[in-house]
Amino acid sequence: MSYESVFRPDLFRGQTIIVTGGGSGIGRCTAHELASLGARVALVGRKAEKVETVKAEITEDGGIASAHVCDIRDEEAVKTTVKEIIDQHGGLNGLVNNAGGQFPSPLASINQKGWETVVRTNLTGGFLMAREAYTQKLSKTGGAIVNIVADMWGGMPGMGHSGAARAGMVNFTQTAAVEWGTSGVRVNAVAPGWIASSGMDSYPESMKQWIRSLADAVPIKRLGTEAEVSSAICFLLSPAAAYISGDTLRIDAGSSQGGRVWPLPKAKNNEPFNGFHRSTKPNVLKDE
Repeated sequence: MSYESVFRPDLFRGQTIIVTGGGSGIGRCTAHELASLGARVALVGRKAEKVETVKAEITEDGGIASAHVCDIRDEEAVKTTVKEIIDQHGGLNGLVNNAGGQFPSPLASINQKGWETVVRTNLTGGFLMAREAYTQKLSKTGGAIVNIVADMWGGMPGMGHSGAARAGMVNFTQTAAVEWGTSGVRVNAVAPGWIASSGMDSYPESMKQWIRSLADAVPIKRLGTEAEVSSAICFLLSPAAAYISGDTLRIDAGSSQGGRVWPLPKAKNNEPFNGFHRSTKPNVLKDE
């Protein structure tokens, strides 16, 4: 089997695209789709085993990928990794700033270390990757950057550190689109809502029931798939989005648009798109 992308074959042939957090979840799915469309994908992650596993999957499927271990919060490590990728692949055309992470906690219980760790991961790390991709290569050749944020409109109760960081990344996206636009670099973001991804299994047992109830708050009454996020990322990286920059695309089936107060009846006509041939259901959802 191979990835069943909605885009034409060879769309990214000859291009090198970095995917941070490429060892799991949305990053893994996006890396597979990009590789299936001809891109040379540079997988970046903190754990060698994860990115090496995805590299092996992509290679087995006939694609081209490389694996790179890097803590995106470390400025010197980011500089070195981006240079290594450019040297290895002979160039750079795009960046998917997907790496991130957080832990559930009310604001009053977050200490300074926990706050700064999440902000460094979800905001500072993304900035460092984008800055190095731009200064080392994209400023000379043009290209596209897609930052992955989150549905933080209206606040993120229970994850305020992540909400603050993601909101900062949206503003960074807007600023970079202006400052880097004259170099032919487009910068956009996607904001996934509730996506059935392996990341759901990282939360504690106490959150399982809440996770299983999330679909009820979505107008179409289901969670999204990783492929539904990946396809949006691929579009924003593609020539079809050549006049789109500084925008954030919400991928949440309207769940951020007032569903908290509007009664939601039983849904219909809501079949998911899932072109990812290696997708797996999160464990927390398997016994539904």
